Amino acid sequence: MQDVELLMPAGNLEKLEYAVKYGANAVYLGVVDFSLRAMRKGSLITMDNLKQAVDLAHSLGAKAYVTINIFAFNNDIKLLEASLDRFKDANPDAFIISDYGILNLIKRNIPNVDLHISTQTNTLNYESVKFWKDLGASRVILARELPIEDIAEIRQKVPDIELECFVHGAQCVSFSGRCLLSDYFSKGERKANHGNCTQPCRWSYKLVEETRPGEYLEIKQDDRGSHILSPKDLCLVKQLPQLIDAGVDSLKVEGRTKSLYYVSAVAKAYRHAIDDVLKNSSADMEKYFIELQKVGNRGYTTGFALGDNNGDSYSYDISKGLAGADFLCEFRSTSADGKSKLEFGEDYYLVKIKNKMFLGDEVEIITPDEQFTAKVEGIKNEEGEDLPLGNTNDDVYLKFSQAPKDPKYALVRTIGVKNVH
Repeated sequence: MQDVELLMPAGNLEKLEYAVKYGANAVYLGVVDFSLRAMRKGSLITMDNLKQAVDLAHSLGAKAYVTINIFAFNNDIKLLEASLDRFKDANPDAFIISDYGILNLIKRNIPNVDLHISTQTNTLNYESVKFWKDLGASRVILARELPIEDIAEIRQKVPDIELECFVHGAQCVSFSGRCLLSDYFSKGERKANHGNCTQPCRWSYKLVEETRPGEYLEIKQDDRGSHILSPKDLCLVKQLPQLIDAGVDSLKVEGRTKSLYYVSAVAKAYRHAIDDVLKNSSADMEKYFIELQKVGNRGYTTGFALGDNNGDSYSYDISKGLAGADFLCEFRSTSADGKSKLEFGEDYYLVKIKNKMFLGDEVEIITPDEQFTAKVEGIKNEEGEDLPLGNTNDDVYLKFSQAPKDPKYALVRTIGVKNVH
């Protein structure tokens, strides 16, 4: 069976590093002004650290793909022309492109870097794939709207190009993201296809009849209105054997704006699932589906993959993803061996609290190589004083009944699964 790439999002340098450590073969990243997921705050990948990000991925043994997949106006083309040298200097493994003009610019000015055709092009058939191949593309990222049997036919008809498809993450109500709702609701100030979507599909709506202004009619009887446009999240971990058998080269996870915990836990689940399938095509994927319920989601659906997309694919009651497990803390390294300073003894580790933790809590610890339950046996502050709990955003020292062999990338969460949608 062929090698299959796990492609994870990299919203910043730290997430990039964790994604690779937890199992990604490649990461995709974007910068403000050229990407559909360009955050405006927090730790970002920018033109100033783009090369650093690509170099970091390469140093970890992974590939890095840079997204330039906006729908480009003249001003965008001019801005790209002024930035070409910096993109060239970054030297990624590929550019992800949807616009013909951007494709022409990249081909002329950076001809030695592969071209991946974005899902924004809505590629649904083998003739379209042939078209992009003839233009010089090495890979096509297929539309989310394709059933697996169509993907298999595309692979049969076009065997000499790489095929990538989404397997996990948020979905758009519009056809492969071609949405104008955000533009309309923000009077053109928040363009969805320029990385600035307000996500109106996640808003709660009520119905007003034209001749009865002010009378708000429930579309669905609950006290919060109805999220009539909000799709559930995609999860195809159970369909990995069929996808791999269909000839997919790269399995892509959505989520450049998601948390460090999300990126790590999802990468770990899919890494082990893919490896399991490659060893045994009839492997049971249910345990990996349970693992994926522990990260934020709006309920899971197989979308169009099985050819039966319907109303059950929409999340009518929630718009914000709810995690099946709470992310409690991450280990923070302060010494060369990955352990905390040892003022209180070798059993204490410096952590950043993400959600309140109490002395005596039973927790689950995950690392790239381990996963086990443990008990919080001690909590201390920087002065070495015992604490009954660690508050959110605090840096404290914790002692566990069992510690990870390598704590550098260790994360801690609650045990089990809650909030199953």
